[in-house]
Amino acid sequence: MNEYVEGNYQAVVIGAGHAGCEAALALARTGINTAMLTLNLDSIAFMACNPSIGGTAKGQIVREIDALGGEMGVNADKALLQIRVLNRGKGAAVQSLRGQEDKNRYHALMKQTLENTPNLKILQAEVTDILTENDKVIGVKTAFGGVIYCEAVVVATGVYLNGSVIAGEWKRSSGPNGFQPANELTASLIKLGFNVKRFKTGTPARVSAKSIDFSVLEKQDGETDVFPFSFLSDGVPQKQRPCYLTYTNEKTHEIIRANLHRSPLYAGVIHGIGPRYCPSIEDKVVRFADKERHQLFLEPEGDNTEEIYVQGMSTSLPQDVQKQMYRTIKGLEHCEIMRYAYAIEYDCIDSLDLYPSLEFKKVSGIFTAGQINGTSGYEEAAGQGLIAGLNASLKIRGEEPLILRRNDGYLGVLIDDLVTKGTNEPYRMMTSRAEYRITLREDNTDLRLTPLGRKAGLVSDYRYERYLKRKAELEKATVLIEKLYKPKEVLSLLTEHGFDKPNAALSAGDLIRRGISLKEIAEKTGGFEGISDDVLYTAELNAKYDGYIKKEDEQIDRFKKLEDKVLPPDIDYLSINGLRLEARQKLDKIRPQNLGQAGRISGVSPADITVLMVYLKK
Repeated sequence: MNEYVEGNYQAVVIGAGHAGCEAALALARTGINTAMLTLNLDSIAFMACNPSIGGTAKGQIVREIDALGGEMGVNADKALLQIRVLNRGKGAAVQSLRGQEDKNRYHALMKQTLENTPNLKILQAEVTDILTENDKVIGVKTAFGGVIYCEAVVVATGVYLNGSVIAGEWKRSSGPNGFQPANELTASLIKLGFNVKRFKTGTPARVSAKSIDFSVLEKQDGETDVFPFSFLSDGVPQKQRPCYLTYTNEKTHEIIRANLHRSPLYAGVIHGIGPRYCPSIEDKVVRFADKERHQLFLEPEGDNTEEIYVQGMSTSLPQDVQKQMYRTIKGLEHCEIMRYAYAIEYDCIDSLDLYPSLEFKKVSGIFTAGQINGTSGYEEAAGQGLIAGLNASLKIRGEEPLILRRNDGYLGVLIDDLVTKGTNEPYRMMTSRAEYRITLREDNTDLRLTPLGRKAGLVSDYRYERYLKRKAELEKATVLIEKLYKPKEVLSLLTEHGFDKPNAALSAGDLIRRGISLKEIAEKTGGFEGISDDVLYTAELNAKYDGYIKKEDEQIDRFKKLEDKVLPPDIDYLSINGLRLEARQKLDKIRPQNLGQAGRISGVSPADITVLMVYLKK
């Protein structure tokens, strides 16, 4: 095939899923002339699995993407069918937004955003080769023989690399939802020095809403009094679509157990490693044999479709078994399947081959983001895409990369876990992974990250003005909360809540820590007029958790001291006396950037860190 020059750009993004979209926008919006290549324009920002954005810890990530200048939150708010806050009964640190999305509208809106972004060209083409010279990227080559020259490449290929779709005895080379796979790029990645492995994920069936008896199911409505994903959005829809709750039963489990020999998961047909925290229904039945039922959610896929997503019933069992199995579920006894469930295997890389900037260690200018890095989830992918795209832009502009630390945000935790610890299964973010989750709440992401996004050139003037206004309001609210009130001014409030008469003046913060809401305090005392509800919410949480936040701040200060002790990139770890052999090998492979990162490497002990500290002093 004859080669020809397709074009010259500063950056190329390979893939247009959630990671690719954010990477391309981050590059183009910071003035970088960018080309985004995708196997199919119809797959841009496609929700191949769950028609939702957010969830536990993922809602925090969407807010962080938004605070840095990303698009996912803005788009999610426009395509909402329903929105709720998860973990309402728990502390604010683990509460997260989750929105049901109109998946076709989400795709269309993101495609429209990309098409109307200056500095960005979109091209339907398969990349087969990444071109390098002297360990530096110089371009990419397409299946048609087109060569695109560039200074940086972001690889965001999702589950398309050598994708194989499997259901029972049926197996086919394919991407998700019948889209074509990318079967040639893996060889190029291996040639460049990437360590490639095989992961697996799956999706449940979609059934026709017309065939479901919703009258026997538990209805779950959305919430209209919550804040949206994006700080640029003014509210959430007041009219929302319901979801419905149902369960598997013993009959369902009997059918699954009777057909395990036909499950590719148990027959040895699937070799990829699946997600621990999102197992297939057959895996649930085997692993949790004592459970009489498993929860299922019926979720609409859009306003203009009858397709209902059966959340919690992912499977790779044969289609005839699926039909029997789904029809044992209450409300689904006569269901008609519109799309059958399947598993998908795909190639991904070892994330230990990456710097915290998400740049490949062995070739300058190659960045990777999303499921190719071993993660699962739209939100994790989009967050990595934004960071990879922004760091590719900063590299082209000759500036230092944006490295988020674990105390900066969930994105900092996610990337640090990937490049320091690696992952042997599809990685999923959870609130329990964050040490400083009282600080990393969903409501304060702009206060933590918008200045960083502004410094990197991604946060627009309009977004920054909104941030400054919110910050000023919060400062005003904080001062008012610390204002002292004489006993008689707050006596009725304390009496209503069963407290004794105070002997001294109390602040609004003192009342909040006694369990009295800021809304009640504001009604009694006044002074909070003109401050928006979302700012009052943040101010109230800061006051309520003040003691915990101060303790966490002390922990963060200790953490920063280790993070600030930079390790020279040319250290010969193999020759340092006193380090254990395992520590030498791990440190030599990962090449941590500081003592803090070194201490989080599996196989590096506190004693090894002490040896390194002595070495640095010398």
